[in-house]
Amino acid sequence: MPSEELDAWHMARALELAARGEGLVEPNPMVGCVIVRDGETVGEGWHPRFGGPHAEVEALQVAGGRARGATAYVTLEPCCHQGKTPPCTKALIAAGVSRVVIAQRDPFPKVAGGGIAELEAAGIAIEVGIGADEARRLNAPYLKLVAHGLPWIIAKWAMTLDGKLATATGDSRWISGEASRAIVHRLRGRVDGIMVGSGTARADDPLLTARPSGVRTPVRIVLDSQARLPITSQLVKTACEVPIIVATASNAPPENCKALERTGCEVLRYPGESQSERLLALLAELGRRQMTNVLVEGGGQLLGSLFDVGQVDEAHVFIAPKFVGGSGAPSPIAGEGKRLMAEAVALVAPAIDQAGSDLYVRGRLRS
Repeated sequence: MPSEELDAWHMARALELAARGEGLVEPNPMVGCVIVRDGETVGEGWHPRFGGPHAEVEALQVAGGRARGATAYVTLEPCCHQGKTPPCTKALIAAGVSRVVIAQRDPFPKVAGGGIAELEAAGIAIEVGIGADEARRLNAPYLKLVAHGLPWIIAKWAMTLDGKLATATGDSRWISGEASRAIVHRLRGRVDGIMVGSGTARADDPLLTARPSGVRTPVRIVLDSQARLPITSQLVKTACEVPIIVATASNAPPENCKALERTGCEVLRYPGESQSERLLALLAELGRRQMTNVLVEGGGQLLGSLFDVGQVDEAHVFIAPKFVGGSGAPSPIAGEGKRLMAEAVALVAPAIDQAGSDLYVRGRLRS
């Protein structure tokens, strides 16, 4: 096998290992490492959890003395700063590797080329770019957080074949089947936050928790401009068990805000005349809190506002083989929308599967 193909093959394995960290490492990136000497894989590792050892260290521990003179395949530029763990560059240098193949440079300001420079200064041969597209896809949420300070937004909804979120009376239980709902709970269990609008929170009275619990406990986030979320709702009654943020307008009645705060809810007040302005301010705050992935479960006004401001990154849609009709029945995405079909937002390489009797369509809105 030509050396280029071998490099790509080993990097593909490193990327496969990196993906095992999904939901466990955020806000850190997912990283995998494979160490190869004389054509033989002598060490493998991945970043297993936030604050835990990095992929390079894990792989070097497996390789031991066999790492000397070997090639290390790493999906992201090795760190060169002291964080929760020591710099990986120093570990690679101390182990005596002779070559490091890197899929992608790390844009994090404390790395950003510094890791590569340190390895090159130690006489280690460097190659960058093999597997770069897949590496960027894998860590797109991390890259968005670093570049823009905003979380990766995953939109999710279930609808009927005629495109309705509920009947004209507001009834929506259940549109999708058990298999679809199980997928949603798995999604919930790996994100940092689950967001809904006030209409959905009042109409559905959801818990917005992962059942069974996942690797993360997401913060529940409700956009409620006037802080009218009922004190008797499941969300409020469980505020001391699972965190909840209620994002309101600056003119929300103080007595409503205080009532929610007394139950354990965190109330964030945002200025701005439009929901879009307040929404962008909230997303920036979630980014400051290092939330990497946020799942948005509706309703149509909230999803429409997110689409209008270009902040939906990924969509998971469950289509049930049912019709409800009704001109007053809500659709998934409201907001201003697009004027022309040519402006429609398309999923990039969508995946289409069956979940029980439902159709499950998912994909990203940008590569």
